[in-house]
Amino acid sequence: MKLYSAADLHSNNHFLSIIDEQDKRILEKRLPNDLAVTLKTLEPYRAELVGVAVESTFNWYWLVDGLAEAGYSVKLVNTSKVRQYEGLKYADDRHDAFWLAQQMRLGILPTGYIYPKEQRAVRDLLRERRRLVRQRTTHVLTTQSTIWRHTAIRVPSKVILGEKEAPWPELPDRNVKLGVQAHRATIKVLTKQIETIEATLLKQVKTIPEYKILLTVPGIGPVIAWTIVLEAGDLGRFANVGHVASCCRCALLSPISPVSPDTSAVRSRKYPPARPAPPRRCIAIRASCTPP
Repeated sequence: MKLYSAADLHSNNHFLSIIDEQDKRILEKRLPNDLAVTLKTLEPYRAELVGVAVESTFNWYWLVDGLAEAGYSVKLVNTSKVRQYEGLKYADDRHDAFWLAQQMRLGILPTGYIYPKEQRAVRDLLRERRRLVRQRTTHVLTTQSTIWRHTAIRVPSKVILGEKEAPWPELPDRNVKLGVQAHRATIKVLTKQIETIEATLLKQVKTIPEYKILLTVPGIGPVIAWTIVLEAGDLGRFANVGHVASCCRCALLSPISPVSPDTSAVRSRKYPPARPAPPRRCIAIRASCTPP
């Protein structure tokens, strides 16, 4: 008898459900977020389990990795694609876990890509770098606008970042000066951490063909190239370029139909308004994935 399991994962607990081929509920239990407890609960059903579906919005690493290492077939649920029954008036963790297990049994469970554990930490480190860069940019722009507002002098970003030497305008108020000093100190700390992350990254990664190709694109350096490579992951999992574009939250646009010589009234009914120009990243995806 085949069994299907699903876990509705929360911040400090998860609801585990196991059903059979007739949708009979074999097990329904709320468990603490403790891998040992989960494995012990699943062990009696291991031989008959087809797989375990895990639904989570942020904290799934420990459970998915732990189950996979224990030999279970794990499916990471695509939470944005899961739909409950139309008209369902009542839902809770018990119903959600059952519904996920049932979708697995029916073969319609929408799943997401489980990024390889070995590369995930490096990718996540680059995400931390991106957050730090954004924070630093906020401090740079705030410093620039504050000085500009009080002195009518625009200090270049490179000067604020310390990449270029130039005299700083004298600020009229000590409170304003203290605020700018706080931003400058924060920028210095953030820059140090960003540089540390970049140096650590470049020591760990090994050159691959995709990385070399990205370096040929003007404006893309080593760190950005690795960010793209690691965020994209294994491109072989995509069936076609349209799926790649969708993963990048980008739609590939088809050519617009030619304008009809009919009257404007008829033309407005037959032809939709002209589509906006495709974003630059869509053009890049189309160009990079189109055979020569």
